[in-house]
Amino acid sequence: MPKERPLWRGPAFRLCLLSAALFLCLQLGMRRSWCPEEKPRAPAAGRAPPPSRGTEEQHPGAAAGRRRVTYVRSGRRGSAVPGCCPLQPPGGRRRKTVRWHIELQPWASPTPSLNYEALRFLKYISTSQISCEQMDLNSLRGYSETTKKPWSICLDERFSLIHRIRSKQCRLYSLGLGNDDNQFEISMANSGCEVHRFDPSIKSAHIHEGQHLWYHRLSIDWRDPNPAIAAHKHHSNTKKLGTILNEFGHQKIDVLKADVESAEWKILENLILEDVVEQIGQLVFEVHIHWPGFEVSGNDSTVVRYWYSLLRELELKDFRLFHTYKDLSKPQMFLKKEAFNASSCYTLSWVNTRWK
Repeated sequence: MPKERPLWRGPAFRLCLLSAALFLCLQLGMRRSWCPEEKPRAPAAGRAPPPSRGTEEQHPGAAAGRRRVTYVRSGRRGSAVPGCCPLQPPGGRRRKTVRWHIELQPWASPTPSLNYEALRFLKYISTSQISCEQMDLNSLRGYSETTKKPWSICLDERFSLIHRIRSKQCRLYSLGLGNDDNQFEISMANSGCEVHRFDPSIKSAHIHEGQHLWYHRLSIDWRDPNPAIAAHKHHSNTKKLGTILNEFGHQKIDVLKADVESAEWKILENLILEDVVEQIGQLVFEVHIHWPGFEVSGNDSTVVRYWYSLLRELELKDFRLFHTYKDLSKPQMFLKKEAFNASSCYTLSWVNTRWK
């Protein structure tokens, strides 16, 4: 009797197995044709895909793998900006080369010494680098003799400010913290300048007073609040000057006046690091040296070296000190010490010699 062949070696079994394989392949092919995978759309040539809220983008110059999160802040309803300053779309903002720290100057002596650092710094802020013959506001219509502080601006013909005042094209930004002395701003507005005063103590968000004078309930800081951090919500009216310029659509400031009670050092650092200072024609800053200032750390000699390095950065940007005022009405203190015959407060004025 012949031996019976196994079932799996029969032609019928092989035919069934082949049919099952063909059916499976057909099903997979049909499913792929019905539900194609979505591929990411390639960006147009020369254009980068726009960042979205909470996206991560590679930090320029950082090592591969290091990333930071950027946030896009949306405006609130009812926070309209007055007609002088329409909010600009984000696409109109210019990209800046980000610097993370200023270049510190060499120590004033072979070994760090507060005495040498202080003498170098005080000599620097007490010595004019360029002469200015005309600083008298009496030449401006509406000048008030009740101005309490010498907010000196250079009105020499060789610089553009006086010509922009005459043509009614000048712009002044004033940064303050609850200071009632606004005669300088009023005088500049009466002369035809567009004046914006930023003060967090103002009762309304925006006040238009007179033809050329605006008050804004905003505090200028050296950082923008991060909406992802709950503690920063209390500082929603705090912004960097570069952010304000972008939002108001202002490309230039003829004069930036600042009396911000020891926040000036970090604000000045931010203006330098983000190149905002190049958009400014003249700086008039009240500087305080009775303590290091907000978020300025280090021992005394390190702090003074930092102050000096900031001012030298201004010089590298073609700013020249043309007026200095030592306020003898304030306590004569230097880093909490009665030393070096220094006042706790100086008013310094610079002119940007490249300003057009």
